[in-house]
Amino acid sequence: MVASSSSLITELSSRFPLTTPLPTPLTHPHLISSADLATEEDLLNNPDNLRSWLSYIDQIKTRLEKTVPERSDSPSPEERLLGPLASHAAREGLQHLVCIYERALAIFPTSFKLWKSYILMRQSYVLGELTEGAKKARAEQIKRGAAWKTNVTDQIDGAESANEWKNGLDGVMGFEEWKSLFATGERMLGWLSHLPVPWLIHLSMVFHPECPSAFKRTYARKAFDRALRTLPPSLHGRIWGMYLKWAELVGGEIGERVWRRFLKVDSSLTERHITYLLESEPPQPLVAAKYLLSIARRAARNLYYAADGKSPYQLFVDFLELVENNAEDVGMDEEQTLALRESQASANGHAAKDAGQDGDAEDGAPKSTAIEPASVDGRLMRIAGPPVPLADQPAPDMRPLDQKKAGKSAAEPETEVYDEDTDPSSSRLLDVEGIVHKDGLHVYKDQAGRLWTGLATYWIKRGEFERASATFEKGLAAVVTIRDFTQIFDAYAEFSETMISTLMDAVADEDNLADEEFDLEETEAELDTRMKDFEELMDRRPFLVNEVLLRRNPNEVVEWEKRVALWADNDEKVVETYLKALETIAPRKATGPLYPLYVNFAKFYEEGGSKDENGEPRNEPDLEQARQIYEKGTKVPFKSVDELAEVWCEWAEMELRNENYDEAVRLMQRATTIPKNTKIDYYDDSLSPQQRLFKSLKIWSFYSDLEESIGTVESTKAVYDKIMELKIANAQTIVNYAAFLEENKYFEESFKVYERGIEVFHFPIAFEIWNIYLSKFVKRYGGKKLERARDLCEQALENCPPKFCKPLYLMYAKLEEDHGLAKRAMGIYDRAASTVQDSDKFEMYTIYIAKATANFGLPATRPIYERAIESLPDRETALMCRRFAAMERKLGEIDRARAVYAHASQFCDPRVHPDFWEEWNNFEIDTGSEETFREMLRIKRAVQASFNTEASFVAAQAAAAAKGTEKPTDQADQAARDAADPMAAMERNMPASSKAAPAPGKKGPSFVASTLTNGNIEASNVEVDMGEGGANPDAIAMDDDEF
Repeated sequence: MVASSSSLITELSSRFPLTTPLPTPLTHPHLISSADLATEEDLLNNPDNLRSWLSYIDQIKTRLEKTVPERSDSPSPEERLLGPLASHAAREGLQHLVCIYERALAIFPTSFKLWKSYILMRQSYVLGELTEGAKKARAEQIKRGAAWKTNVTDQIDGAESANEWKNGLDGVMGFEEWKSLFATGERMLGWLSHLPVPWLIHLSMVFHPECPSAFKRTYARKAFDRALRTLPPSLHGRIWGMYLKWAELVGGEIGERVWRRFLKVDSSLTERHITYLLESEPPQPLVAAKYLLSIARRAARNLYYAADGKSPYQLFVDFLELVENNAEDVGMDEEQTLALRESQASANGHAAKDAGQDGDAEDGAPKSTAIEPASVDGRLMRIAGPPVPLADQPAPDMRPLDQKKAGKSAAEPETEVYDEDTDPSSSRLLDVEGIVHKDGLHVYKDQAGRLWTGLATYWIKRGEFERASATFEKGLAAVVTIRDFTQIFDAYAEFSETMISTLMDAVADEDNLADEEFDLEETEAELDTRMKDFEELMDRRPFLVNEVLLRRNPNEVVEWEKRVALWADNDEKVVETYLKALETIAPRKATGPLYPLYVNFAKFYEEGGSKDENGEPRNEPDLEQARQIYEKGTKVPFKSVDELAEVWCEWAEMELRNENYDEAVRLMQRATTIPKNTKIDYYDDSLSPQQRLFKSLKIWSFYSDLEESIGTVESTKAVYDKIMELKIANAQTIVNYAAFLEENKYFEESFKVYERGIEVFHFPIAFEIWNIYLSKFVKRYGGKKLERARDLCEQALENCPPKFCKPLYLMYAKLEEDHGLAKRAMGIYDRAASTVQDSDKFEMYTIYIAKATANFGLPATRPIYERAIESLPDRETALMCRRFAAMERKLGEIDRARAVYAHASQFCDPRVHPDFWEEWNNFEIDTGSEETFREMLRIKRAVQASFNTEASFVAAQAAAAAKGTEKPTDQADQAARDAADPMAAMERNMPASSKAAPAPGKKGPSFVASTLTNGNIEASNVEVDMGEGGANPDAIAMDDDEF
């Protein structure tokens, strides 16, 4: 069996090569048949006719299609090995076509059409037939045209699918024929090297599965490189698509180098290559991580834009996730990281030392050996040895000479310094910790939580648990937002719980107990340490949160107070926190008032520190230390004067609590020392609070209260006088000063203080002072100094606005009633009724009428009622009229009362004020007749009609304004007149024929038309529902009892 197989292979191999050397009629007489003699003679006579050659070739192809047998469904081993050249007819046909093509190409060596037809024919006999999928892929590519030719990504995806064949010649059996085919392709490229299609046709053969290995790797790489060197850069995209796909199929170092070359030219496919590296067998996570880090850095400098729209931060997070998932293959361990840190530190130290020596050298002294630049014009020169970082040297100016002479500035390209972390050719592992700090935490500070947890996860995946815990601690000590803190703390707590549960399971596992290598004591000790650390972590959480908030804003006073409260009973930490807060906070930038920090710190020493379980202080009070704190607080440049004043006041209160009254007074004297220049503006923020403190009303008020409590009358008066002199007093200060003098029996001086306040302040503040002043004066003197009291009241009312004069008039009138004349009191009430604001007039008239009734009887109130009815608003006029009518009825003046009701009816809509009409109805029933009752009903109907007219007026006005065709006021006025007099409206809208004079011998109409015209209805714009029976909508429902 083996011998027969060997003989078959030998026999089949002996049939090749078929086309080397080239078949000619001399070596193969059967190539020219008698049927082709006429064509051959014509070509000999006219060899420059390309169409004749192509026609001859088509004729031979048609003949061969008939002679070559079809491939059977179950091919023999010979057919599977030889493919299209399995039959003798196919082999002779190939030789025949090669002979004719070669003769034609000898005449037309640069014909693209002829070469393309020739090479495709040769490929069909060696490579076999294209699959249906390949045919569809090529048709789709042709359909897309230029859009496909310029898209490298699509070319990569379509390179393999468009180059699939079936039934090709075996690469081992037909090696010589494959070799001849590639040689023919090389000849074609020698003539048509400037065109991309010949290169693509030739290079597509390396994708054939039967392609000999001699052409599949090295030859293919060199051919692709020659294509890129030969074709112009604008056509490189068509070559790169097929080249990169070949690199992915070949893989290994060769494929990676090809991709590396392309990504230097066009980095847009970096993400695709990263995906390929991670999905290849075996995966290459280190190379993928370096690529991903490179594009993340370039994206941060706006030199790279992700195809899927990812931001630079998202690219860096992808790098971090890749590192987390492949920690062992990508990153260094802790020892390697520390060693790298030491080497970098020593290198930086030597560089700094060399720079210092160069700087100390004299100008004329020779320098040490200069470091040559590692690149020229930004390109890295890798000649020998390790890569050298690029020196800070300017790149040569490569602009044209005319631009240099014109002095135009050139855009300096950003030179990328060589970094081994982003060099895919380097096998050194990544310093993940340094990269996260440099490219993550220093750039994306708002995403610190995710970056710290990612770095800690990397150390966990590497088994460096202590390093992971240290990373968590660093993250908690560095973040400035609660969101980042929560993210890190939750991850830290989860890691601690996982470690504890793992150790507990290990201790409880019986297999571990039976294992001699398992150290139970060490495991239990580690478990205890982990549990202790976890408990401390939970206890430290409030402090850690407070630290985060203070790092975000170290001037936040409230957070410092919260930190003091967290230490509670730890006096040393409380003092340390207070000192650190006072040292850290910038007074001008403090958030919230700063003085409570000094006050509480001083109270802490005053009260003897924290308190024990019984509520007693743990230490003795230290007033001297508290005074030092207050003294320091008085020199702080607070944001406002009020804060400084609070510090002084609290200091004085502390002295008062400890019964140091003289010291408290001295403190207030120090605080209120008046400088020589008293024209300082209290609201001038450019001056320090200490310079403006003497104008603080808060501290002067405290000083005055202190003097009132423990000082003398004279000292207190001196304090108040200084307040008045500095012109910082307010109304409350005036009242307090006057009240103090009154308590000490200085009545006239207190009145003078009121008058000084009135001179300083205007209404409405002066109203309060007048109110108190007048009440105090009347209470003091009563009617003894009536004329003076009257003068004061007149002065108070002279410039008083109507809004505030009511209480003053009442006080004035009360004074006259109690100590003066009733007539003068009535005059004051009369003035008040006409002077006060409208909202107070009704009440004022009510009081006036009541006083007039009490002093002069009911008849004297008639003129008051009449004046009130004239001056009050309509709504209050009706109520006043009802009272007027009730008064007249008491006096028996029925007719006058009826007239008052009739006057008031014009202000009372029956639908809104039914109580008024009910009252008038009862009045007529009790005192009237049938005629007066009917008159009342007639007035009621007229009033209701008038209010209906007003409603119609408003509706008509709105409708006319909406139409915009005529003045709304004119139409509304006409509608109102029509509603008031329907008969006149009907007569006005009658047809003209009915208004004309009657014809002789005929009488005019003796009735009025009972139907309104459409024009009248539209003009009034009032829709009335007549209801059943045509009832009048304005009719008033009356029962028989009403008669």
